[in-house]
Amino acid sequence: MHPVLLDFGKFSIYTYGFFVAMGFLAAIWFATREAKRYGVDHEKIMDLAFYILIAAIVGSRLAYVATVPGEFAANPLDMFKIWKGGLVFYGGFVGAMLTAIIYLRAKHLPIWKTGDIIAPALALGHSLGRIGCFSAGCCYGKTCELPWSITFHDPASLAPINIPLHPTQLYSSGSNLMIFLILLTFRRYRKFEGQIFWLYVLLYGIARSVIEMFRGDYRGGEIMGVLSVSQTVGCSLALVAAVMLMILAGKRWKR
Repeated sequence: MHPVLLDFGKFSIYTYGFFVAMGFLAAIWFATREAKRYGVDHEKIMDLAFYILIAAIVGSRLAYVATVPGEFAANPLDMFKIWKGGLVFYGGFVGAMLTAIIYLRAKHLPIWKTGDIIAPALALGHSLGRIGCFSAGCCYGKTCELPWSITFHDPASLAPINIPLHPTQLYSSGSNLMIFLILLTFRRYRKFEGQIFWLYVLLYGIARSVIEMFRGDYRGGEIMGVLSVSQTVGCSLALVAAVMLMILAGKRWKR
């Protein structure tokens, strides 16, 4: 758990930024590879990935700033220092999806087929990005006495130090890797366009909602005193995904 990967005096490479960058590169590589497999112009998918990257960073950072606005009251410019940690996935997801829809319509690309191409790439990239969270100490868990608890010692960590915690970052990384492998396997049995995308949304919504129960960082308040904002979004998206899978499956059988 080292927030700084390499330190060259006045110039530092932060572990969080490094793994987020590796996650985006892995996602772009896989998405362009899948585009060729699905018979979609891979150059357009690469361009889409670039726009999604920008939208995801902006959306996820804005969501984080909105969650903890007081953190930047003294130094407002710190909100731009994303390499130190502080990105909210759902904020990035919404920004990326809105950007993707606009791009797909402008380029006349099939929405659901493109979603099937992008979904496994998102899971793969997210899995790597969460290793960055683990290194920085953000998205930390509640106090934990289990054998697999982790303790942060670096004073630069965003997590409380010298206290055993749930390794929620690793839970997230592992669950995203598992989702990636499930989608990779399930795509062989894909019956209709959009099936892989909505399966991803369903699985991620469920996984995220469960992992939220072990998070110890500030979650931005609770909805009706029960669910965190991320749990509410996760459960809602999982429900929408289940409905969409049934609707798309029904349309297929009517043909």
